[in-house]
Amino acid sequence: MMDAARWSRIQQLFSAAVDLPANERRILLEAECGGDQALLAEVRAMIEEDSRGDSLLDRDVSHVAHQVLGEAAPLPYRQAGPYRIVRMLGEGGMGVVYFGQRDDVGQVAAIKVLRDAWLSPARRERFLTEQRTLAQLNHPSIARLYDSSTFADGTPWFAMEYVEGEPLTKYCQQRGSSIEERLRLFREVCQAVQHAHLHAVIHRDLKPSNVLVRADGSVRLLDFGIAKQLDRFDAPNDQTRTGLRLMTPAYAAPEQIRGGNIGVYTDVYSLGVMLYELLAGRLPFDLSHKTPGEGEKIILDQEPEKPSSIPDLNVLCLTAMRKDPERRYRSVEALIRDIDHYLRAEPLEAQADSLRYRAGKFVRRNRRAVNAAAAALTLVTGLVVFFTARVTIARNRALTEAARTQSIQRFMLNLFEGGDKESGPADSLRVVTLLDRGVQEAQGLNSEPFVQAELYQTLGSIYQKLGKLDRADSLLESGMNRRRALFGKDSAETADSLVALSLLRIDQERLPEAEQLARQGLEMAKRHAPRGDFSLAKATTALGRVLEERGSYDQAIPVLEEAVRISAQQSAANPELASSLNELASVHFYAGRYAKADALFHRVLEMHRQLYGDRHPLVADDLINLGAVQVDLGYYSEAETLERQALEISASYYGSEHPQTAHNLTVLARTLVHEKRLDEAVAALEKVLPIEERAYGPASRQVASPLNELGNIAMARQQYDEAERRFTRMVGIYRAVYNNHHYLVGIALSNLAGVSVARKQYSQAEELYRQAIQMFASTLPAGHLNIGIAQIKLGRALLRQQRFRDAETQLLAGYAILVKQTSPALVYLQNARRDLVSVYEALKQPEDARKFQAELGSGAESAAR
Repeated sequence: MMDAARWSRIQQLFSAAVDLPANERRILLEAECGGDQALLAEVRAMIEEDSRGDSLLDRDVSHVAHQVLGEAAPLPYRQAGPYRIVRMLGEGGMGVVYFGQRDDVGQVAAIKVLRDAWLSPARRERFLTEQRTLAQLNHPSIARLYDSSTFADGTPWFAMEYVEGEPLTKYCQQRGSSIEERLRLFREVCQAVQHAHLHAVIHRDLKPSNVLVRADGSVRLLDFGIAKQLDRFDAPNDQTRTGLRLMTPAYAAPEQIRGGNIGVYTDVYSLGVMLYELLAGRLPFDLSHKTPGEGEKIILDQEPEKPSSIPDLNVLCLTAMRKDPERRYRSVEALIRDIDHYLRAEPLEAQADSLRYRAGKFVRRNRRAVNAAAAALTLVTGLVVFFTARVTIARNRALTEAARTQSIQRFMLNLFEGGDKESGPADSLRVVTLLDRGVQEAQGLNSEPFVQAELYQTLGSIYQKLGKLDRADSLLESGMNRRRALFGKDSAETADSLVALSLLRIDQERLPEAEQLARQGLEMAKRHAPRGDFSLAKATTALGRVLEERGSYDQAIPVLEEAVRISAQQSAANPELASSLNELASVHFYAGRYAKADALFHRVLEMHRQLYGDRHPLVADDLINLGAVQVDLGYYSEAETLERQALEISASYYGSEHPQTAHNLTVLARTLVHEKRLDEAVAALEKVLPIEERAYGPASRQVASPLNELGNIAMARQQYDEAERRFTRMVGIYRAVYNNHHYLVGIALSNLAGVSVARKQYSQAEELYRQAIQMFASTLPAGHLNIGIAQIKLGRALLRQQRFRDAETQLLAGYAILVKQTSPALVYLQNARRDLVSVYEALKQPEDARKFQAELGSGAESAAR
């Protein structure tokens, strides 16, 4: 009887080999099975049975249907989430891929379904690993993940970008692409791989068939099915080793063949093989008709022939393909730099630094100038010496930058390796654990101050995103001090640190200091950043955001419009442009220009989806912003739909205990309060408040937001003491944070006045409402909704005092503001109509009373619809 371990091993080998070409399958199985001929025979028999398709148990349902019913056989699944499955695109031993289409928005996708999911837990895990990997990669040259779930029978599926194109080598061969064209396409592939590496993902199976070029010339990197995620260390050792051997031998690095440690250098090698094939039209090693042992010896021992007659191209390929990982390009970014050097006819960093080499490069780049100067040998000699010196300086700078990049890369890999290269990665790494270890590592880099300064800045920004503001403060201050020492007090690097600190000061609610730092950083960036540079746009956006947080909307708008102008010079869609547009939209929203804000928020949402996909937290922020517009206009159902989408994204990305998730839950609770669903709102807010207090402190403006909603709920339940306590604390927070000058102070005062109205303390309520209106008038533009709402509330307090003419004045003023901008069913608008009916009845003006009574009925009908 076969034991569980034996059966598990057979399953692993079957999953690894079944979808490989016959020659590669033979090499893999003979290498993995070693001398265990019985194991080899069992796996081969299983694969042969699978290939015959005679058994219902071993074949996919679609194959059975095709055999029984012919070409018109129905598809096994009709719908995958929102996607209608149209036809089968292809299949392998791992899965079946279908063409799917969304009828609602017309989007098409490739639907990948795990084949025979019940047969192999190892195969299922590989499938889910590919899904998880794609979910965290958002790059224009990587096929994106759209959606994922399981069918009713438990079979997992995921939808990804449908790519119609040709393999990289075939695309170039058919079009007779020039060397420069091939290098530019290859560079796009490198950028995609570099993006994966920055997210701690190693592809491990890079080859031309996994790189498709579309008709428009754009590149898509596919198939992360055996990618190694450096932050996943829960696989048993035997599975990890099997994963290391799941590769295509012709493109595999020597360390993969040996079953040794892999890293970013492994993908660098495979990229080198791809480049070799692109340039030479053939692979560096011919492994056809070779035994596994012969193929392994060739890859490990033989040096490939030079792929080109051009020395620099040989350097590019062969440096990437060196047997020793330490002698290859240390990162894909370093390979990209040398591609760029070649395309610009500049010296390669990997080339021996000889005078003849540098001078030859100079002559080729400046051929006309050199020919014109050839008549004067002395002048020529002077020019060569002069430009050689300039090249040397440029090269030294490039090498310094390369060394810095390599140091940072080593630093990051050491974090994941756990400090012991032989024993492998740690078993229980978490984000905070990595960050704390990172700080310890960075503190020990005194001999590399450039790297240390960069790491302090990066780690500080990450701590800020996690809500650990004190830790972020210490690191960002340290980073700025080191940059000042290295680059000077007035430099582009110091400007970047000033801007980062200003953004931190916003989160710390130290707004005057935030504005001072932002202005210093912007002025410094203007002196040092190239025109149109992203750093200049970032600094300008930071100042605009500070002005926005201080309520200085009229000042913020031209600043943010300038940031948008700078960012738009780079490309039609880029992260800095999206950031600038988002802040500009927010300012228009707070200023009450809802149509403008809504249009800008939609533009930002489209841009973020283009840049990052549908599941990024920035997309969640956009949905929250669009929902806020709907809430202020009284369209609560539409707002709730948007807010629930945002909450689902943020919870899946950050987790349920993160401050950003808590913020989004607060926003949803606010809408639930408007919809009178108080129990649901309370349950949400009771989760939120302790999270916000832990992250930001009990006197934070973030805490004031859930306090506001809890106060509103207490009011609805006639728990006036509770409401007064919540609103009083809210007033104190906003006055302290904003130095008693912000529209949020007015909102808190207005809410507190509502408690006095409920207690029938109308004169006290009148005084608080007048303070609120005065605050709104000094911080918001004329005609803002908040002013109108406060005037309607003041009108009610005056009506209760039977001061009918005073009440009429306030009610009509508020009504005039709201009726032009909001839903007819908005509760404040209905209150104004109802109170105006009472006023005109008391004043014996029946025609005016009938007018507002009729509008009151129309508003009720709108609410019912």
